[in-house]
Amino acid sequence: MSNQAQNRSAILLIHCPDRQGLVSAITEFIFKNDGNILYLDQHVDAEQNVFFMRVEWDLTKFTIPADKIGEYFDTLIGEKFEMQWRLYFSDHRPKMAIFVSKMSHCLHDILSRSHSGEWNVEVPVIISNHPDLEPIAKNFGIDFHMVKVTKDNKKEAEKEQLDLLSKYDIDFIVLARYMQILSDGFVSHYPNKIINIHHSFLPAFPGAKPYHSAHERGVKIIGATSHYVTAELDAGPIIEQSVVRVTHKDNIEDLVRKGRDLEKVVLSQAIWHHLKRQILVYGNRTLIFD
Repeated sequence: MSNQAQNRSAILLIHCPDRQGLVSAITEFIFKNDGNILYLDQHVDAEQNVFFMRVEWDLTKFTIPADKIGEYFDTLIGEKFEMQWRLYFSDHRPKMAIFVSKMSHCLHDILSRSHSGEWNVEVPVIISNHPDLEPIAKNFGIDFHMVKVTKDNKKEAEKEQLDLLSKYDIDFIVLARYMQILSDGFVSHYPNKIINIHHSFLPAFPGAKPYHSAHERGVKIIGATSHYVTAELDAGPIIEQSVVRVTHKDNIEDLVRKGRDLEKVVLSQAIWHHLKRQILVYGNRTLIFD
């Protein structure tokens, strides 16, 4: 048996109405079928009476075949407790598409992490509305497609992008400073599977030059937010946020540099949570089981 097979695990993300016996039922299902629990965390929202859990277990000796686990779990437990659940396997290597425009800082960071083996992910394609970053894609041996987007061709451009995503069998998308607004129709194809990054000046300092506006206002902190994309602009479930302090000594270039550094870290952390199946979306909020 290979090391990969020995180390294979299953991950369940669950939410349902809270009641007695939930943890016992789930752990007993794993124990009775010779599974070894590697991780278990649960949370109860007392106000809404909702139970949340992430549980991961080793499949080395698990008696239920992997392709039958979901069926068995739903029949024996899920239906009884009215559970909403998702099942994942640790050896699945998802395919990530990266959307970019002209700024390269997030793209460089993502590609360095994926290329070094830090992440268990495949990046088969980079899609952009500008040609500027194609040399980076070529350096990493990744297919690059430029799809020009204007106010007049947006529908056709998004269809071309969706066709490319289907062609490359993409699991999820990262907007690495992609400076276009996605339509509701596009987003509906990848619910909670499009990760965006932006500065955290919104809504106070919108527009193309938020760092200039923030500098004029004399802000003392700058931040970055990564979230799943929804139909409402920049209002999807937040995955990761962070801030860094600035002072009167920092000029606009300092703010931009610190802001971009922060964007890289916050976006990479959001991608990490997504890859590790640590995110449970409920309503317009996320629970991060880290």
